[in-house]
Amino acid sequence: MTAQEADDETTTEVLAEVPSTGASRLGPVVLARTLVRGPVPEPEVAVVAGVAPIALQVDKFGIDAPIEFGAVVDGIMVDPSGPWVVSWYEGLGKIGEGGNVVMAGHVDYYTVGPAVFWNVRDLVPGDIVRVVGENGENFEYAVEWMQQYNVLTDLTPEVIQNDIVGDTGQESLTLITCGGDFDPTTATYNQRWVLRANLI
Repeated sequence: MTAQEADDETTTEVLAEVPSTGASRLGPVVLARTLVRGPVPEPEVAVVAGVAPIALQVDKFGIDAPIEFGAVVDGIMVDPSGPWVVSWYEGLGKIGEGGNVVMAGHVDYYTVGPAVFWNVRDLVPGDIVRVVGENGENFEYAVEWMQQYNVLTDLTPEVIQNDIVGDTGQESLTLITCGGDFDPTTATYNQRWVLRANLI
């Protein structure tokens, strides 16, 4: 390499630690200025900005439901506010962002009977769930699996985090609703249906 080529190489000025040159006694560690060849900067990775969902549609069952913001309070996802609305838990992912988008809906409701997610348990692999974004774009997800979990024995914090609301390695939609037997003393169901669908 010629001197001209060496001068043309990109260098970065950094501070390097070097020991003192005292031989008969310990000297202080000082900072010396030197030119060293710096690493080639990594290209910037574009951040994918997701959008908020405003509607959930399942043509197979005629579902066309508005979506509201759902809150997570002390680690618990708050129930949707009514029988025909779907709650989206914003902190768990936006559509188009590449992560796991989590929503919940009632299976039935004490004043109306069957509610928005009544038929969700009857979806099968390959069925399509469409989510409309606030920008007007449609995102279609194909059902991968449906599983029922017992509230008391199956839904441990680890299962919830790792299998239900956690990262799936791709853009996914997770729908949660009630199932199993209804306990009138607690006014709750003892199981939860969880559906996983992936962006197509």
